[in-house]
Amino acid sequence: MDEQAIKQRLEENFSFLKDKVMITRPRRIFVDVPLENFKPVLEYAYSVLGFKALSAITGLDEVTRLAAMYHLAKAGIMLNLKVPIPRNDTRIDTITAYFPSADIFERELVDLFGIQVQGLAEGPRYPLTDDWPKNEFPLRKDWKSSYKQGAEEADHA
Repeated sequence: MDEQAIKQRLEENFSFLKDKVMITRPRRIFVDVPLENFKPVLEYAYSVLGFKALSAITGLDEVTRLAAMYHLAKAGIMLNLKVPIPRNDTRIDTITAYFPSADIFERELVDLFGIQVQGLAEGPRYPLTDDWPKNEFPLRKDWKSSYKQGAEEADHA
């Protein structure tokens, strides 16, 4: 199945994806998926389209909202599902039932962006240390560390 066929099947099965599936270059498909529709689209990509490999999950801070981009692979084609996440309600569901390896990427979302991954099994923090300050998320654009603030104040003294 080529990129055009994947795009067509996604748009036929999910009307809300009309004009949301973009083929940016050969073997690269990007899809903007509403948060409330993410699970059915992921299930379809996994079960019907055969995207059985998770390459990564990328967290994004888009200023007005956060986002998670799920990079799924199959036969040299990368399907990227981008899901917006409101800044005032950062809850998303884990995808470890489909991809057990998602665990490490989801921990990065928690530590670095403050995204609350519902259903993620208890485990160690990653990549931040256990003594990292609570509610400090270093990949958010509005983040200023206590250390960084102290250094700026010392520069102005």
